[in-house]
Amino acid sequence: MAAEWLGSVVSINCGWTLGIYQGEVSSVDHVSQTISLRQPFHNGIRCPVPEVTFSAMDIKELKFLDIQNTVDKSSSGQGAATEPSFTPPGRRGQGGRTNHPHAASSSSHASTTPVTILHRGSSNSRGASQATKKNSVKNGGAGGPLRPKDDECFGDETDEDLDTDFDFEGNLALFDKAAVFSQIDGTNSHSNRAQHHSTAGEQKSLSYRHDENILEGEPVVYRQITVPQHGGKEYCTDSGLVVPSVPYELHKRLLAAAECWGLSLERRLETIGVCSSQMALTLLGGPNRLTPKNVHQKPTVILLCGPHIQGAQGISCGRHLANHEVEVILFLPNFVKMQEPVTSEVTLYSRTSGKQVASIKDLPESPIDLVINCLDCHENRLLKEQSWYKSAADWANQNRAPVLTIDPTVSETHQTVEAKWTLSLGLPLPLAEAESRVYLCDIGIPKQVFQEVGIRYHSPFGCKFVIPLHSA
Repeated sequence: MAAEWLGSVVSINCGWTLGIYQGEVSSVDHVSQTISLRQPFHNGIRCPVPEVTFSAMDIKELKFLDIQNTVDKSSSGQGAATEPSFTPPGRRGQGGRTNHPHAASSSSHASTTPVTILHRGSSNSRGASQATKKNSVKNGGAGGPLRPKDDECFGDETDEDLDTDFDFEGNLALFDKAAVFSQIDGTNSHSNRAQHHSTAGEQKSLSYRHDENILEGEPVVYRQITVPQHGGKEYCTDSGLVVPSVPYELHKRLLAAAECWGLSLERRLETIGVCSSQMALTLLGGPNRLTPKNVHQKPTVILLCGPHIQGAQGISCGRHLANHEVEVILFLPNFVKMQEPVTSEVTLYSRTSGKQVASIKDLPESPIDLVINCLDCHENRLLKEQSWYKSAADWANQNRAPVLTIDPTVSETHQTVEAKWTLSLGLPLPLAEAESRVYLCDIGIPKQVFQEVGIRYHSPFGCKFVIPLHSA
């Protein structure tokens, strides 16, 4: 009966490897379980050969697109066509899925018999009576016509091959990892990456990391600051920029030039107060410590200040810390005659919640979080010999709290107060070797002001106002 299917147009699905073929059935051999198509198409493209033969073990699905013989026999009254004796291996003897060819007939009483096609990997079987019932409904049976869209959604094809295990190894074998990674690494000869010629004339493909700039630019100059008088020590930033130290005389000339252009002492004190307080807030824990839910554990900071400009810088820092809900206690000797700008800073500080004491004995004995040291003065080195200075320095060295020194002075031996962090202003001074970590503060001096004192300057701060420095 296989000869009755000759001339029908079918579609054969052979899976991922071989693809899908369409063509006219030229022969069906039920003994060898093969089927041949003439004038075949492979994945929509005409094959270069006139005929292709398929084995049943390679066929995953077979669909009839045009059954010419069935139409001819049905219209001529010869009866319904029967199914071909063609069964893919592995499912012989089992129930199969049914395809329902819509045979065109000139007689209104003509009917067609469903064609049974067995699919590999499908365990779902339905009886011929159920398929015949559905076929009769499609062709206008007693149950009423079924809309084509409903048939597509709820028809037999929706549960096809649901019990077939996915072949992970076979699917992974289709992925050529070596070819893909060669393109990523830039070793593929067909890559669109930029090419350059080596000295031997061979072409090499350029590959870049995610953090590298693919645009060619000028080489980075790490020494962007040069000074006429070197302080004898150099530092470098996290990005590698060199920051030289300057002697105190050059640093003093720089500040005087800035004041001539409008950067007054009051403005400089405010900038130093903001930057140093921001650094102190970070050292205290930042957002992990200073939150509305942590009001019962406010950090405590002790300010040790002298009656000079360095002391005024510390008082400005304490005022900003107090404004950020930090418990601040200021030590400032009251038996020394105070002058501006210390008087103005003390007046502003007195309007905050911060406290002020004049004796070391009045400082708390309970543990504190941070000590800010502003005892030293660049202009008066004799302060270190006074009793109030020695008592304050001894108290800071004996306390277990870490110390931050703002604007440290130049010392040939060591700093009087052992600090964990030191904050220099504008450009660092040649500090003595110590275990303290050096930071640099941007106090807002314009670039051309540096040029007036002979300093070729390019800002090393980037997006920050306080940066760490490392010994070069």
